[in-house]
Amino acid sequence: MNDKQPLGAFIEDGQRYRLTSPTELPNADAFLWNAAMMIQATCRGYATAQFMQPGPAKYAHGPTLAAKTFMQPEHPYFAHHAGRFFYVKDHHTNTLWSAPYEPTRMPLDEFRFEPGLNDLRWVLRKDDLEVTLVLSLADDHPVECWRVSVTNHSTHARQIGLTPYFPVGYASWMNQSGDYDTKLNAVIARCVTPYQKLEDYPKQKHFKDLTFFAADKKPQSWSARLQAFEGEGGLHNPDALQTGTLDNQAAIYECPACIMNFEATLKAGATEQWTFLFGPAEHETEIAERLAELLPEGKIEQPLEQQRQQLKDTLSNTCIDSPDTNLNAVLNHWLPRQLMYHGQSQRLTTDPQTRNYLQDAMGMAYLDANQTRTALTTALQQQQSSGQMPDGILLEGATELTYINRIPHTDHGIWVILCLQAYLNESGDAGLLNKMLPFADGSEASIAEHVDRSLDWLLADRNEQGLSYIQQGDWCDPMNMVGPNGIGVSGWLTQALAVALNQWAELCRQTGRQTQADAYTTAYNEQSTIINLHLWDGDWFIRGITDERRRFGTKDDDEGQIFLNTQAWALMAGVASSDRQPRLIASVQERLQTPHGPMLCAPAFTRMHEDIGRVTQKFPGTGENGSVYNHAALFWSAGLFAAGENERAWQVIRDLWAFDDDERFLRRGQLPIYVPNYFRGAWHQFPETAGRSSRLFNTGTVAWAYRLFVENLLGLTGTLNGVRVTPFLPKDWPVFSAKRTFRGAHIELTVKRDGSLTADTLRCNDEIVDGFELNDLQAGQTYRLDYRVSG
Repeated sequence: MNDKQPLGAFIEDGQRYRLTSPTELPNADAFLWNAAMMIQATCRGYATAQFMQPGPAKYAHGPTLAAKTFMQPEHPYFAHHAGRFFYVKDHHTNTLWSAPYEPTRMPLDEFRFEPGLNDLRWVLRKDDLEVTLVLSLADDHPVECWRVSVTNHSTHARQIGLTPYFPVGYASWMNQSGDYDTKLNAVIARCVTPYQKLEDYPKQKHFKDLTFFAADKKPQSWSARLQAFEGEGGLHNPDALQTGTLDNQAAIYECPACIMNFEATLKAGATEQWTFLFGPAEHETEIAERLAELLPEGKIEQPLEQQRQQLKDTLSNTCIDSPDTNLNAVLNHWLPRQLMYHGQSQRLTTDPQTRNYLQDAMGMAYLDANQTRTALTTALQQQQSSGQMPDGILLEGATELTYINRIPHTDHGIWVILCLQAYLNESGDAGLLNKMLPFADGSEASIAEHVDRSLDWLLADRNEQGLSYIQQGDWCDPMNMVGPNGIGVSGWLTQALAVALNQWAELCRQTGRQTQADAYTTAYNEQSTIINLHLWDGDWFIRGITDERRRFGTKDDDEGQIFLNTQAWALMAGVASSDRQPRLIASVQERLQTPHGPMLCAPAFTRMHEDIGRVTQKFPGTGENGSVYNHAALFWSAGLFAAGENERAWQVIRDLWAFDDDERFLRRGQLPIYVPNYFRGAWHQFPETAGRSSRLFNTGTVAWAYRLFVENLLGLTGTLNGVRVTPFLPKDWPVFSAKRTFRGAHIELTVKRDGSLTADTLRCNDEIVDGFELNDLQAGQTYRLDYRVSG
């Protein structure tokens, strides 16, 4: 390996990342998506892909029939895991190796895994042969587009064999096969999605049960037989590649694979190129259509260029230039890219959980407020006239709620207000509140009244003390045994209701609904009293009270003594008194803080607690059981910002990425191009695994991280009439600048520290601005802001 290069670094102005070893971070990965699919591929070639029909499905599987489930954290890989592999055989030396790295695991002279914003690229070199792989996706179809080149860097001609091996795996016990179609020049694997109920047949009749692998050149030989290809040599040295030619045999009710062999003679300095397409289809006609669209020379570049332009247009909305170039790359490119994935794909489900749907939409307000408006109106039309929000939102093609959305939770109404606040901050579209929308059970009301009813339902769904019922979960889905009997309450939801009441009261006041503003302000004040009276435990707020009326999240507990969320939301709600606020912050620092961020709870549970639920059965330090759950960590950051603890809040955000700490980088095992839903916690109990990434990029963290970036770091918070400018300058930065397009106006912001000042100042186009607010911004105009930080 070339050890002169750093193990990992951003390249191409931060729009691509380079990893130079397949073994130091063996599970390092990246993902691509389009309107129809998503693929997550590792640096070594393993891949997991899903497409929508209308729900999520797979077209490449492992060799055993897998249970259908949602995306899992810390996904394990193994030799026969689905992947995209290319065997390279040097006939002169009889050497066999594979790109990107699996399955042969042969040492390479050079390895570069270079995921970009719109494609994944590998550059590999061995014995003067260079192989470049580039994966991109079709624009709106579930098709992988592969461009492969082999270059001879030696001084003499080389005869090589290239054998793409794309396993399809065990997709069906009912019907599976594979064969080569000469007209389409494609290996096509076939199956019938298994079913037993008669009523399932019409639902599956038009499924894409074919998986095709097509090439732009005719292969010398092919095979669809996985087991015969592998033989006794194993995937690291397949029998079929020892004989010099593939068997040209179909798979007949056996695990199929898409395998082709291409032979080429390369002169010194010459390059040979191939294009391959891989994906699902309903029938051969659909395959022919995809081939006609994408295989001819130059066609594969068209959707890629469209995707590049769309991403560029969206990401250019906001950018920062700070002393931290790695952070610039993340905030300008990778974080908003991950946010776009959430907003556009709905996490590849047709019934997103209401909480997730609205928080993803909240984040999208800062990239495309129109998408947030659509999401809000979609969600509110599925609200009951009582004000209760559903557990999931049915999107186009969905007919029923699935998975966690069948479990009753009580918090979904909270997220309506938080999402709406972000939308109004960005758009100033107060007129939306007057828009009439139907309820799911027939009547209709203005959006403002929809929100009123949501809060009224939450206020009614409390016990005699004013604490919010939890039923079978709140934000913490697996906290499912606290309140199934209708007695248990959630300390977090009680606080979150205070946050929502406070925000809505202010919005009502700003929009002329004074009666409602007064009522919800009174409710907020009462809620604050309730929280301090019933939830304070001496140094922090407790998590809740069970059906058996046992308080948990207290000093008396041996496990789960303190929970992060009830401290974070106490700060966000502004309910912690001046003497209690420093005590709860100190408790978090002492009991929850780790080098990787704050843990969700501690000590992590090590045994089942039947009055709390299945969260206590999760392995200590994973998921909601004491991990550094980044979504909750960003709640904590938001709470710290609200409390004026800006440096602490900023450090929580910085801990999401390990740029300049090799030990943390290696421990996490993940590239800093997306934020995972958690890093392993239980730092005191299992320090040897603390910090390991879940590598699961579906997370509400990104919406909160981007909102805090815009409104708290840049300090550009929209109002109904303009924008409030209150940036935060980290202590180790002397200056930063940013550009943002806001309601069509162009803001150019410079933030500097000035030791001669005793108070912060703001100038706009060289004129002093009193009150740090700009009103009546004009679209197309440029506003040059100079913000000076005192001290």
